[in-house]
Amino acid sequence: MAPAQSALSWVCVGSGAIGLLASARLQLAGYNITLWLKQPTQINLKFTDSKQQSQHLLLLPQPRTAAISRLLVPVKAHQVIQAVTELLPYLADNAQLVLSHNGIIALEPLIQQLQPKQGLWFLSTSQAAYKPAPHSLVHSGAGSSFLAKLTHADNSDNEQDVITTMSAALGPLTLVNDIYPLLWQKLAVNVAVNPLSALENCQNGQLAAARYRRQITTLVTEVCKVATALGYPMTATTTIDRVYQVIAATALNYSSMQQDVQARRQTEINAICGYVCQQAAQLQLATPANQQMLHAIQALPHY
Repeated sequence: MAPAQSALSWVCVGSGAIGLLASARLQLAGYNITLWLKQPTQINLKFTDSKQQSQHLLLLPQPRTAAISRLLVPVKAHQVIQAVTELLPYLADNAQLVLSHNGIIALEPLIQQLQPKQGLWFLSTSQAAYKPAPHSLVHSGAGSSFLAKLTHADNSDNEQDVITTMSAALGPLTLVNDIYPLLWQKLAVNVAVNPLSALENCQNGQLAAARYRRQITTLVTEVCKVATALGYPMTATTTIDRVYQVIAATALNYSSMQQDVQARRQTEINAICGYVCQQAAQLQLATPANQQMLHAIQALPHY
């Protein structure tokens, strides 16, 4: 196998909005970023940044002959395991993998497949972007990101490389020891915003209307109940306030689930409401509002 990449060389899986955002920002910061695509092809990307300034970038496909030492995997939750499993033969012995997706999935099976020196990270971001066309990307909302390592620390330059790169890609960045309290907080927002905006086919801001208040309150309260029972204490009142802050801050945005439903793509509902229901069932807790939302999305034509 060919020599692994330098620290300034990264591979991004897929051409989703967040992946293209990270890739564009890394290329502009001087990184050699390539894309791992099902059908390898170069992408002439029109990138409009958060200041509404546009420029054209050329993103190249990753050669199948080179070992991958730095890998960003910003794919849908239901695509993570398959995507990484397919890439395992191409990974360097000390490869660092960064996952980023909505919702929560079980990652233990993936960790068990990694070699001892390979590292797995999770990045949770509030950066917002959308694709008005296949090769066009708009950075529609400036946010921030949290990063945690899921495997053991190796006390090498690998870790600092990842932190520095993710800061450039999706920063400002905060490093945390445990990502799960933050994932549950984000899950509460996802539960409230994503499926409801998809069913109503609306921008996030429209969910601030009074007619959605009871439904959002019930959904979020169920998440807080489950998270607290799992050891991640969340207060319903505080969490609901945070949800409405996000709705206001992203008022003009369309959620990823709304975009998936409109494009008739599989959504991340199983990793959002589905995960809440799964954990609740193990705890023998009732989450009827999340169960109803799960079934409503699954009943749409694309399922």
